[in-house]
Amino acid sequence: MQKVIVLDFGGQYNQLIARRVRECNVYCEVKPYSTPLTELDADPPIGIIFTGGPNSVYDPASPQVDPAIFELGVPILGICYGCQLLAHHLGGKVTAGTGDTAREYGKTETYFNTDCKLFKGLPREGITWMSHGDYMEKVPAGFSLVAHSDACPTVAICDEARSFYGVQFHPEVNHTQHGSDMIRNFLYEVCGAAGDWTMGDYRDTAIGQIREKVGDGKVLLALSGGVDSSVAAALIAEAVGNQLTCVFVDHGLMRLNEGDEVEAAFKKWDVNFVRANVEDLFLDKLAGVTEPERKRKIIGEEFIRVFEAEAKKIGKVDYLAQGTIYPDVIESGLGTSATIKSHHNVGGLPDFVDFKEIIEPLRMLFKDEVRSLGRELGLPEYLVMRQPFPGPGLAIRVIGEITKEKLDTLRLADFIFRDEVAKAHLESSMNQYFAVLTNMRSVGVMGDGRTYDYTLALRSVTTTDFMTADWTRIPYDVLDRVSTRIVNEVPHINRIVYDITSKPPATIEWE
Repeated sequence: MQKVIVLDFGGQYNQLIARRVRECNVYCEVKPYSTPLTELDADPPIGIIFTGGPNSVYDPASPQVDPAIFELGVPILGICYGCQLLAHHLGGKVTAGTGDTAREYGKTETYFNTDCKLFKGLPREGITWMSHGDYMEKVPAGFSLVAHSDACPTVAICDEARSFYGVQFHPEVNHTQHGSDMIRNFLYEVCGAAGDWTMGDYRDTAIGQIREKVGDGKVLLALSGGVDSSVAAALIAEAVGNQLTCVFVDHGLMRLNEGDEVEAAFKKWDVNFVRANVEDLFLDKLAGVTEPERKRKIIGEEFIRVFEAEAKKIGKVDYLAQGTIYPDVIESGLGTSATIKSHHNVGGLPDFVDFKEIIEPLRMLFKDEVRSLGRELGLPEYLVMRQPFPGPGLAIRVIGEITKEKLDTLRLADFIFRDEVAKAHLESSMNQYFAVLTNMRSVGVMGDGRTYDYTLALRSVTTTDFMTADWTRIPYDVLDRVSTRIVNEVPHINRIVYDITSKPPATIEWE
């Protein structure tokens, strides 16, 4: 299978570059800039992409490449810092930009030479997203200038004889018009991509690899009911059937009917499905607890204890499976030079489960690819498209003390909200939406009597990365239907509010 390597120089868009490549049906991996050439040459890629980065190439402490990479005969696309790196190593000169030598940030009108393969078939001018403070004062010998802006004559360079290309802007972001087409041109016009990366092929390959690895061994997986663990379970089930045991800890903190939906989704496979119904245990442990971090800790500890108890019933297993996905790998610093966070998919489990090895069959997939694989495996759409859901579940969407009555109230209200969003066909315009049962009570009037009941908050955001988010402009008529249904159908709620705070300053969840 053909592949492209994305060499990471600390750019904030490294994952996005990889996603854009895969959207063109070409497999790629993100690797640190320090990856040895022997490793790259052992399994030669059809192309290499240098990412952007926060450094200046002329700084002696900045990340560099082995100059021999330019002798591999592999096409290279440099983006922003990556473009300047090409110039710096191949005889050009990069200096700090000034006001009149193109320090450019944000949307910029750009003009292209469409004779260059990178811009073939595209408009001769358009908006690009710039973010560079340095300037290519001298372009290396053999390179042509193929794009410019009003402020900068060296927006893009190319040496088509050696298949080297560099752009000062970011084609991977949505702000750049036809940016994805530029990446596609690099892949197909320059690298000769065959477009052989599909989820159907990945499914078949992964199933074969799992069968070969597991042999006649036993696999144990903690099934949360989320997208990642569910797709991992389905993939392994397809590969080894009843050699897989899925332990689903139903802590009673899920949304309406979700526990039953998860169990029903796995009826089609001959796997050992263990559902631990421990709602009462979790409610007892959470009784009287109001502080959100304390809730999280209790739930995490009890989850591990329950899983441990179920695992001991099974005995020794050969493999512990986890639903780790590619962003987890990259953000843990395992795939890039910069560690963003420490990731633990199933925190603590390897400490007490007797197993030989961990298998993570989704570790090279992005979330949208995981969903696509789920469809290939025949998982129902309600599971494949399940929204992000916090590990502690509804415990952190009930503000204050948790009771069975409050959870049931929130479950029904949340279902109505999601139901009306679905009926209005608004799901694609929202990235996460849910209800929060506040701890605030207020006076209301229902019928001929006064009430003193809870206020329910609705929350919906649009986001691309969940690091920042904007509140969704839900049509008033939809909000009106949601409010009317909830106060009529759900006991103990007499007031509905809508959260119109972005992130930052707020977080997406309330707790």
